[in-house]
Amino acid sequence: MSSKKVIFWFRQDLRLADNPALVEAAKAGHVLPVYIFDTSPKNPRPLGAPSKWWLHRSLEALQKKGVPLLIQSGKPLTVLKKLTETLDIDGIYWNRTYTPYDIERDKEIKLSLDGCRSFNGSLLHEPWTVSNLKGDSYRVFTPFWKKCLTLETRSVLEEPSVTYIRDLGTKIKKLSLNDILPHPQWASKFENDSEPGEQGAQKALTLFIEKKLKGYKKNRNIPALNHTSHLSPHLHFGSISPHQIWKETQKIMTSDSEDSDTFRSELGWREFCHYLLYHAPYVCRHPFQEKFKNLPWVKDSPFLTPWKQGQTGYPIIDAGMRELWETGYMHNRVRMIVASFLTKHCLIHWRTGESHFWDTLIDADLASNVLNWQWVAGCGADAAPYFRIFNPVTQSKKFDPDGAYIRRWVPELTSLSDKQIHTPWTLSPEQQKKLGCRIGQDYPAPILDLDEGRKKALEAYKEL
Repeated sequence: MSSKKVIFWFRQDLRLADNPALVEAAKAGHVLPVYIFDTSPKNPRPLGAPSKWWLHRSLEALQKKGVPLLIQSGKPLTVLKKLTETLDIDGIYWNRTYTPYDIERDKEIKLSLDGCRSFNGSLLHEPWTVSNLKGDSYRVFTPFWKKCLTLETRSVLEEPSVTYIRDLGTKIKKLSLNDILPHPQWASKFENDSEPGEQGAQKALTLFIEKKLKGYKKNRNIPALNHTSHLSPHLHFGSISPHQIWKETQKIMTSDSEDSDTFRSELGWREFCHYLLYHAPYVCRHPFQEKFKNLPWVKDSPFLTPWKQGQTGYPIIDAGMRELWETGYMHNRVRMIVASFLTKHCLIHWRTGESHFWDTLIDADLASNVLNWQWVAGCGADAAPYFRIFNPVTQSKKFDPDGAYIRRWVPELTSLSDKQIHTPWTLSPEQQKKLGCRIGQDYPAPILDLDEGRKKALEAYKEL
C-alpha cells in the first residue's frame, strides 16, 4: 500500500460498488472520504427539501457501512484547498457530473490544485463520445440512442478494498449530517415509500427485475400498478450506477426482450437529457428551440396555486399533485399529464412547473427535469409537437380506467363509480348529495374549461 494520502470526493456517486474514482483512489493510497455541501453563491440550484432528505439518508447509509465520511460545508475549492494543505494530501479523486455549474467548478479546481483526477461514474457514455457521422451532436433521441447501442459499455467494477484515513487530529472541524442537512419531522412521511442508499438501490433493482420488468412495456403507463422501477433518485444521487442496471437487464433480455428494450430506452432518455444539457447548457433557463422564447405565457395566473395544491377539479391531475406532495414522487405518465395541463391549458411557463418539481421531487435531476418539461411544453429537443395537448379526462380514462389511482390520492371521490370518477362535475346535484361529494364544497369545480384552454394554447403557439 502506498503511503500517499488522497481525497475521494463523494458527489452524486454515493455508493461503494462500481465506483471508478473510488477504485482508483484506493489504488493510489490511504483515502480520506469527503462530502462537501456546496454553499457557493455561484451554485444556481439549491436542493429542494425532499432531495435534501434523500441526500441525508444516502450519506447516512454510507456511514452505516463503515465509511468515515468527513462532512464539510462551503465552496468546494476553498474546502479542498484547506484539506490538502492542512493534511498534506497528494491527490483528489472524483466522478464527473455534467451541469454547466459543475463543469466550471471542476475546471477551476483542477487549475488550482495538483493531483486532481476525475472519472465517469454516472453515464453509460460521456456526452463528447457520441456524435453523428459529421462529428456533430445529435438533436433527436432515436438516432442518438441507435448510435449509443453500437457503443461498448464498460464492465461493472467490484467494491474496492479501501484503507481509510480515520484520525484527522484536531486541525479539521468535523460537521455532522444534522449540521448541514437537518432531518425535519415532516420528512418521516417519505420513510414508508423509499429506502435511500446503496442497499435500498440494490433492493429496488432486484424487485424491479423479479416482479415488475415482465410486462413493463404495457404496465409502465398504469399509475395504479406501480410497475415502474423507482430507480430515478438512486441514479441521480448515485447509489447505483447505470452500468450495473444495464448489465443486469442485459442478462435477461432473451426472456423479456421487448420489456427490457423498453426499460433500457428509458435509461437512454436519461442519457439523452444529460447529453443535451452538456451540448446546449442554455437549456437550464431557455428553450432548446429558440422560437419559443416569445410564447406569451400567462403571468400571475390564478391557476398555479390550485395546480400545486391538487385542487384543479380534474381528478387525475389532483391525484398526481397530491402524490407528489405526500411522497416526493409522481408516476411518469401523470407527470406528463400535469405538465401538459400547466403549460398548455393554463399557459403557465414551463420554468414555473420545472421549479416546483425541483423543490418537491426526491428524484429532482436538473437535466431530466428541464428537458422533460421542455419536451411536454413543445419547446425542447425532439419535443412533442405544440398541438399535442394531453386531455386529462381522456388520459384518466385510458390509464386509470377503474379510478384506483385517483381513489388513493383523492379520497373525496371514493364513493363515485369507475365511470363517474373521471368527470365528477357532470353529476347532478342530487347525485352529488347522495354520493357525499358536492362539487364546489367537498371537491373543487374545474378551474378552467378544457376546450377553451386548448383553443387558447393552439392560438398562442400558432403565432410563433
